[in-house]
Amino acid sequence: MSSLVVKETNLDSLNLINRGKVRDIYDLGSGFLIISTDRLSAFDVILPNPIPDKGKVLNKLSLFWMKKMEQICPNHIITADVNAYPDECRQFASVLEGRSVFVKKAEVFPVECVARGYIIGSGWKDYQRTSAVCGIRLPTGLQQAQKLPEPIFTPSTKAEIGSHDENISFQQAINIVGAETANWLRDTTLELYLFGSKWAEERGIIIADTKFEFGLIAGRRTLIDEVLTPDSSRFWPTLDYRIGVSPPSLDKQFVRDYLEELDWDKTPPAPELPQEIVQKTSDNYRRIYEILAGAKL
Repeated sequence: MSSLVVKETNLDSLNLINRGKVRDIYDLGSGFLIISTDRLSAFDVILPNPIPDKGKVLNKLSLFWMKKMEQICPNHIITADVNAYPDECRQFASVLEGRSVFVKKAEVFPVECVARGYIIGSGWKDYQRTSAVCGIRLPTGLQQAQKLPEPIFTPSTKAEIGSHDENISFQQAINIVGAETANWLRDTTLELYLFGSKWAEERGIIIADTKFEFGLIAGRRTLIDEVLTPDSSRFWPTLDYRIGVSPPSLDKQFVRDYLEELDWDKTPPAPELPQEIVQKTSDNYRRIYEILAGAKL
């Protein structure tokens, strides 16, 4: 199904409250219905081409991780069984199957929680300019893609569609959510990252960095949204990893690298992707799911 599956099937009878870069959220009263579409964003801009099966990978991989991480942090999942959804959803079962989840309503913390175990991407650019990332001083002489002495927490703002996330310091995070919550977000982010990294490394995958989101549900801090997916993480096959270069990846970095070569200013509208880029991206998403979850999509 394409990224436009929601529009094509016409879910107007449901209460759409947010159409994000990737996910559509419906308020069903007793909870939120979240649909992971095949839309792909890069540099915070939605690309015109859907990526086949991408939404299913995001949904199923997040469900996989949240189940495994319940020992660390509660999550917002009520059920992913379409047959157990509220009655008004049943007529859309063919659309929702495999790419949706029914969740508890959360008051979202307005900070994206980023864990970095390797220096790459915007962190590498910051380090080249300042020898620091989000105000965290790092050892001199680090090379691109090098493993950090220990993972670091580098929060960012949550951008609206068409805008760019911005890295912030830990003190800025404290100013936004308060010291107690900021400390909890940092500690939980790093614990989840280390847990996922160990699991992935045992299967030949390096998780270079990732981001999590959290919210309050009945006063309890809770893991929400997506977890360790190829949209929110950098996955490097261990066999292809080299210090000093941006390693080949099984995530949307493949698309970012292609776009970086174009004469595009990273503002809407985004350019069309060639079919071979679309297919390779879809293959990468399926492959990382199968490696990490140990199952066919």
